[in-house]
Amino acid sequence: MEQSSLFEPTHTIPLAVRMRPNDFDGFVGQQHLLQVGGLLRVMVEHDRLVSAILFGPPGTGKTTLAHIISQRTGSHFVSLNAVNSGTPEIKKVCDEARQLRRFQGQRTLVFIDEIHRFNKLQQDALLPEVESGGILLLGASTQNPSFALVPALLSRTFLFELQPLQDHDIAVLLQRGAAMLKTTVSDEATNAIIQLSSGDGRRALNLLEGAALVAGLGQPVELIHAEAASSRKAIRYDKNSDNHYDYISAFIKSVRGSDPDAAIYYLAVMLEAGEDPMFIARRLAILAAEDIGNAAPNALTMAAATLDIVATIGMPEARIPLAQMTLYLALSPKSNSAYLAIDAALNDVRTRGVLNVPSALKNGAKRGESHYLYPHDFGGFTRQHYLSAPRTLYEPVLNGYEIKMAAFYQALWGDDESHSGT
Repeated sequence: MEQSSLFEPTHTIPLAVRMRPNDFDGFVGQQHLLQVGGLLRVMVEHDRLVSAILFGPPGTGKTTLAHIISQRTGSHFVSLNAVNSGTPEIKKVCDEARQLRRFQGQRTLVFIDEIHRFNKLQQDALLPEVESGGILLLGASTQNPSFALVPALLSRTFLFELQPLQDHDIAVLLQRGAAMLKTTVSDEATNAIIQLSSGDGRRALNLLEGAALVAGLGQPVELIHAEAASSRKAIRYDKNSDNHYDYISAFIKSVRGSDPDAAIYYLAVMLEAGEDPMFIARRLAILAAEDIGNAAPNALTMAAATLDIVATIGMPEARIPLAQMTLYLALSPKSNSAYLAIDAALNDVRTRGVLNVPSALKNGAKRGESHYLYPHDFGGFTRQHYLSAPRTLYEPVLNGYEIKMAAFYQALWGDDESHSGT
């Protein structure tokens, strides 16, 4: 744990800083990187670390990891924040690092928080030292570095992605924090803080510290104290229980039912409760195909774009494209004809057997042979049998763009008994 000044009262240092561990065994979360045999841990323990970028949501341990790495590698630690550090500060740190390595043989680890805020000129100033090994760069970012850093710097660094802390990780932090504060935390208060922190360990410990202050020195922390320490109310929403499924069900049914107010409300509940935004985005993409379909074909393209955007920017900004997509789908014309058609076709295959392919359609059949009629020889369409027995599987829904599709379908096949769905 970090040492405080002899003249600085311990209670003025945030609990999250006081609890900062000195080794990997005390670190909570990110087991995909730090488990025994994990790449980052192996690189540090064998002193083979190269410059790297740690990226992920706030409160996932980026700064703590930087301190542990500095201590494990015996490096001189320098911390900069991209918000208030410019090119002169970078050059000064690099000059001092060269002198320290030359005269004392010690490597300098430069930790740059919010490195995505550096402009191209500032990033370029780091390149010579990173490339030569003059400094060991460890950047931290809440944004995907692939979109925030210049290619030259990216190619010289390893990327390590940190994930939001799991509920059990937050629970461990709260137990340790309560012990340091010489208090206890009820199960109800623990669950509330877990939900309110949304995977952010720093926020969880800040809430605990505030709740302990409200409860009184050494007094048990209860739900009322946890909620008093937050500007938000804890929502009773367990991602592994029935209300998780109830809310996503209500959300989807509200979008399908074209009620934008209900849909946006359920979206807000889920986001406030810490639901995975990618889970919501995936369900919207499914809905765009299942319930909007060809009544508004562009909906599926937009839903796919929303998936990419949410994955790229994360929360809290992801709430905006999710809201836009929710309202667009809620107020789009609806058609489930594609969903019904594929299910009808699958049922036919499973229950009636597979039809033989007509000889005219088999691989190798050419126009003018085997009775195959090449549509483009007839202006783009000519009637012929594409199934060896008639089936009616697609039935257009007369809504939105599908009205035009149905009219086109009728014009092509209207009096053909094998296409009686029209």
